[in-house]
Amino acid sequence: MSTALAQDAGVLNSLLAGLALPPGSAAPTQPDWLKTLRGRALERANALALPNTHDEAWRFTPLAALFSQSFQPLRTPTHLQQDDVAHLAIPEATTRLVFVDGVYAPQLSSASPQAGLVMGNLASLTTAQMDKLEAHLGQHASFQDTLFTAVNTAFLQDAAVLMLPRDSVLAAPVHLLHIATQPNVASHPRLLLVAGAASQATLVEDYVALHPDSYFTNAVAEVVLQANAQVTHVRLQRESLQAFHMASCAVSLGAASHYHSVNLALGAQISRLDLQVFQAAEGTQCTLDGLALISGEQLADTHSFIDHAKPHGTSRQLHKCIVGGTAHAVFNGQVMVRPGAQQTDSAQSSRNLLLSAKAHVDTQPQLEIFADDVKCTHGATVGQLDSDEVFYLQSRGLSERVARNLLTYAFGADIIDRIPVASLRQQLEQTVLEQTTSQP
Repeated sequence: MSTALAQDAGVLNSLLAGLALPPGSAAPTQPDWLKTLRGRALERANALALPNTHDEAWRFTPLAALFSQSFQPLRTPTHLQQDDVAHLAIPEATTRLVFVDGVYAPQLSSASPQAGLVMGNLASLTTAQMDKLEAHLGQHASFQDTLFTAVNTAFLQDAAVLMLPRDSVLAAPVHLLHIATQPNVASHPRLLLVAGAASQATLVEDYVALHPDSYFTNAVAEVVLQANAQVTHVRLQRESLQAFHMASCAVSLGAASHYHSVNLALGAQISRLDLQVFQAAEGTQCTLDGLALISGEQLADTHSFIDHAKPHGTSRQLHKCIVGGTAHAVFNGQVMVRPGAQQTDSAQSSRNLLLSAKAHVDTQPQLEIFADDVKCTHGATVGQLDSDEVFYLQSRGLSERVARNLLTYAFGADIIDRIPVASLRQQLEQTVLEQTTSQP
């Protein structure tokens, strides 16, 4: 076996080691369809090669640092109390699902019951509720060609599940909180959100750490909007600065549905988000907002794919990067308009701010259009702060450093202002202000 193949085998064996149950443990009871799904994913995980910089989709994202480490499955869960996580709470969220190192923590979770609403972790669902999941779980986030998704699906023993019945409205946001407490642990969080026809919800998917060390998060989310549903999906990645965070999110849009996502990448040594939005019916709207705020030697990679497969679809995307130190940000945004998807209206913008001479951004917005009656635009900018704007603020009595910090803060706050949860907005604005003022 070659050195490269041996390394691949070693990494995969490490990633998949958690599939073996600890001595004396009982296998969780699962329906046959889920066992079959996991088995198929395991076969693909063993067949797929590790992504590397020779792959076009990964050419700006070297993973040598990730693959040089050995992450182990969680063996001894950490038992946290409410006081340990009180500072992570979102006051507006009356419902909270908490996973600690990938393990559901019922003592930290809370839910407001509502007729017809299915909310909780996979292991707690009834047989009837599980039967409703078969049409969606593992059907939107494809693992055929994606190693990390295949590994996540092979590990699919538990998940956060939110299924909204027709015409239901969740007035308060739902907080899905993933907490890392132990070093060198690999976890595989899973989310399934199915919004019934004409339902409305706001979900905050939050990844945080209570320690500064290295660990591996491999997350997959599947979001399904049925006809006229409206979902706002806020995703916060604020892991340890030594962590590795790989994530994918697959979204399916029903007729006249509206999906709005706000993705923030603040932490992790290396992070990547693959966001795919599929227009499954006519008249859909999607708005994708994103911000990567990184420094030091961090790398943050965002890949998005908006698939306009039906007529009268509207999409808007604004992705911003603020990059300091020797950090590296990547944005690859693809919009496809398929044959027959007439009257598509799509606009995509990538705006990037470099705070140091060694900061680096690779941005590649892409349009593929196979219909003739469309309105599509895209653009990208990479630069430093406008010297005229800095001079203007200096002329009003601010020092050059304060002027630069203020402009940098305003650049990032533009995305944060789009989060519809007031306390979270204020908290993140303070985070951005602290990180921008700490830049040299």
